[in-house]
Amino acid sequence: MEYFFNFEKLAYVTGKKPEGCILCLIRDKSPDVVNLTVYETESFIVSINLYPFNPGHLMIFPRRHTVDIRDFTSSENNELSLLVNQTLSVLDRLYNPAGYNTGYNMGAAAGASIDHIHMHIIPRYPRELGIADLLAGRRVLVESPMDSSIRVRAAFADYSSS
Repeated sequence: MEYFFNFEKLAYVTGKKPEGCILCLIRDKSPDVVNLTVYETESFIVSINLYPFNPGHLMIFPRRHTVDIRDFTSSENNELSLLVNQTLSVLDRLYNPAGYNTGYNMGAAAGASIDHIHMHIIPRYPRELGIADLLAGRRVLVESPMDSSIRVRAAFADYSSS
């Protein structure tokens, strides 16, 4: 499915790729990648997905490079559990979705396009399909990921201070 507004995805897919893991480059604040980080903890980073399915589509990934959730320490698992709950609360306040898809794609065969484990959190809404989806096989994205990152970063700051 294509977007009416692809936010430069074709250039990303066909263009020169930065050297190294994209999520590690985001962690290291490399100028070679778009950084849509909205929140950070000791062990994890929360970032808007550059090519989101819906507004508020986030990825949570560990600072240390690993490809398997079974590599998380018990401390990281505890921190991640709290962070997921916080993230869902932030998205509830900001976007008021009807539900969420959450999960990992571990390995290329499972759809992982980045070789660094990351959890997707995708807000979902009733009646998401519109006329463009049905007739043209296209999806209309109603908010750019750059705008989402500004809104979600502010919402995390508000949530953390309350």
